[in-house]
Amino acid sequence: MPPEFPVISPIDGQLWWTQPATSDLEVVKRLDKANQIKAKWASTPLSERLAMVERFANHLESKIEPYSEALSHQMGRPLSQCPGEIRGTLERTRAMAKLAQEALADIRPEPQAGFERFIQRVPVGVVLVLAPWNYPYLTAVNAIIPALLAGNCVLLKHSDQTPLVAQHFLECLKEAGCPEGVFDTIYIDHPSVGRLIGDSRINHVCFTGSVEGGKAVSRAVAARAQVGDFIHLGLELGGKDPAYVRSDADMDAAVAGLVDGAFFNSGQSCCGIERIYVHETAYASFVERFVEATLAYRLGNPLDAQTNLGPVVRVGNAHAIRNQIAQAIQMGAVQQISGEGFSQDDGTSAYMAPTVLTDVHHGMPFMRDETFGPTVGIMPVSTDEAAVALMNDSPYGLTASLWTRDDQQALALGQSLNAGTIFMNRCDYLDPMLAWTGRGASGRGATLSVVGFEHLTVPKSYHFRLP
Repeated sequence: MPPEFPVISPIDGQLWWTQPATSDLEVVKRLDKANQIKAKWASTPLSERLAMVERFANHLESKIEPYSEALSHQMGRPLSQCPGEIRGTLERTRAMAKLAQEALADIRPEPQAGFERFIQRVPVGVVLVLAPWNYPYLTAVNAIIPALLAGNCVLLKHSDQTPLVAQHFLECLKEAGCPEGVFDTIYIDHPSVGRLIGDSRINHVCFTGSVEGGKAVSRAVAARAQVGDFIHLGLELGGKDPAYVRSDADMDAAVAGLVDGAFFNSGQSCCGIERIYVHETAYASFVERFVEATLAYRLGNPLDAQTNLGPVVRVGNAHAIRNQIAQAIQMGAVQQISGEGFSQDDGTSAYMAPTVLTDVHHGMPFMRDETFGPTVGIMPVSTDEAAVALMNDSPYGLTASLWTRDDQQALALGQSLNAGTIFMNRCDYLDPMLAWTGRGASGRGATLSVVGFEHLTVPKSYHFRLP
């Protein structure tokens, strides 16, 4: 009998759900089914695929309330904030559907007398999506919907912490009339994932998760390359995303935006703000106002309507975050917020008070290693050039946020920043019309926008000499 995956809710540390694993035999059956139907699905007119995706969105929209409650139990986000993720999933679904006609259209070069020439965008085949728990709908939809629209079949392996999200995708797609085998879910452990990636019937892997997880997936893909079996791989990994507040910034907007960017979802966002650089002329005022705004958070049970800061996902994660904070303090960092007002943080549970550290520097792992929790470090800088140098002093390159009234200067600074997305006067946001991509340890490839279809298709050229 296959093992089971227990879901321990961070709300109370109790067993909330038990998800049976998918047996090896059943994984093979689902993979076989996907391969049997992939040609038929690839030849299904785009108009029919678009109609199915719109029905999926409608079914998902009708279930926001029950799905939100289940999400809060699984990963601890305040219930009041969970509907926003599902609405964001609907936004991305409909945006990618809107772009599909253009993104998947044949490419036709300038006509040449006596010839017919064009490039088709052909689906890659069977796509394995490996999705994480922190934004379990949003990270999964980035790959699932464009893959299906492009004519691929999809197998979804979701995080052990959020298995019901996978079931919800399956439920809504079935209700939308998605043919059997075109989309399915599997629940397997990490060694089984590695073996599955080694199966020649998997044609592409979309992974979102940690850098270590990305390395493991890359090794599995590389093992196939060693025998001449090359497949596609997209990686969306971690971040240590910076922000720079220039002296000309709207300080009210900067404080409000960056407090939210640092602490929303308990800081468990790949593009959450983990380090802030402030021009020295505005530094003292910014820190004072940032701390004041942070004190307005209410840490508590996510099911309580007054809570706007829930626990981190697991006690083990909380301990790792606390250790990184303690190390920074030992190295000279100053903690700006005491535990008063955040009594639920007793130092042993998954509930963590928001942490603001000053007197930080880049010799501290806290300012270079991903924290993935409700913490942020703030440093003064004397020039734009110093800010850019520090923002780039990281192995990661997902997003960078600039706060200024000067859009031309923001563009100039942005061109020097090593990041996949440059924000001005906002942060911690994905616009589905723009490519979502990273540099360095933040991964490779791109999702969303018209660019997000490219890794899910391969070009096929036709060059006909006409009779």
